[in-house]
Amino acid sequence: MKKPFKKTWMIASAFTLGMAILTPLQAGATTLETKDSNINVQLEQKISGTIKEVFGDGMNLKGIDGKNYFISFSKFSTEQIEKMNLVVGQEISIEGKVVDDYSDFYTFEVYKKDLPKEVTKEDLGKLEKLFNEIKKLEKEASVEVEKEVTEEEFEKKYEEFEKIYEEMYKITKPYILANWQPETFEQYLEGFGFSEGNIAIKENDKKQLQAIYEEWVKLEKSGDEEKANLKYEELYTILQPYLDELYPPQTFEEYMEGMELDIPAETMAKLKTLYEDAQKAENDDNMELSETVWNQFHDLLSQFIEPLTFEEYMSDYDFEVSKEDKEQLKKLYEEAMKLDNEQADEKWEAFYNILEPYFALNKEILFFASKLTINNQDYLPQSE
Repeated sequence: MKKPFKKTWMIASAFTLGMAILTPLQAGATTLETKDSNINVQLEQKISGTIKEVFGDGMNLKGIDGKNYFISFSKFSTEQIEKMNLVVGQEISIEGKVVDDYSDFYTFEVYKKDLPKEVTKEDLGKLEKLFNEIKKLEKEASVEVEKEVTEEEFEKKYEEFEKIYEEMYKITKPYILANWQPETFEQYLEGFGFSEGNIAIKENDKKQLQAIYEEWVKLEKSGDEEKANLKYEELYTILQPYLDELYPPQTFEEYMEGMELDIPAETMAKLKTLYEDAQKAENDDNMELSETVWNQFHDLLSQFIEPLTFEEYMSDYDFEVSKEDKEQLKKLYEEAMKLDNEQADEKWEAFYNILEPYFALNKEILFFASKLTINNQDYLPQSE
């Protein structure tokens, strides 16, 4: 098992989840002078490369300069991205700019795309002001995480996020409700996949569910969220037994299937008991006991799992380390694997301290795309 890289930190806000990575402007890229909506002159870059992996909101690119990029499609609509028909291995050219943080991909223009078109200019102005306050708090939170502030201090910052988000929601809520077209009860029920699982809902339960669903829709439309949430809980009270049937808990035998481990029968019986005890504790909402028993289960099971060799472990990385560093890393890795978790911490710390400069050199450059060129065809954001 890989030990998590301790120098990585995550920042969450009401809008974004991103990794705080400071990336220098890439040297040697083609630069283009453009103007943004605020008439501020900015440098845009042009990069080319091969697609390594495609996601819903972006892709990983191997640049012809040998560097790794994450390209954000935030400025483009879902329909545009689908029309691009992006394929791994495809060559592509992109214009845009380098950003410091994943949260920088989420601009007000991107946020505004998902708002109902009826939002007035006045309300858009209010929302933009509040949005900019959120972005300012994000930057402050990023700095605080780097300084390793206390949980209490970070919680206070998060409360500020929530307060601003609530103000924004008060503005957008009437527009959202006015545009909301709830699915029919039949569509709602179909979405669970009961028919595919050959699970029939009793006629009496179905009638109750439909009545509750229709009441919930009325409450949502009225804006009474508290009552609407309580009504929605009623739906799940009836649905839960059917959901349990649709998604039964994984048995011990199913969990172990495919694991080619040489485990004595006596130990296998103990593992099964621990597995079922942990599941029972979860069902009883005894999370403390569940965690304890799961730890016992995994500790016992891990004794029979052959750990990755150093060479297998390093094969996951697409960079090479120097001969001297490789020797040190292998020694630390093999020593750490022989120790228990607490005793191994010091070894892992030293291991990742050696790897950290390699991570820094090979980390992805975050790139905010404003134009894509594929097979000589240009794609621009719809607003442009």
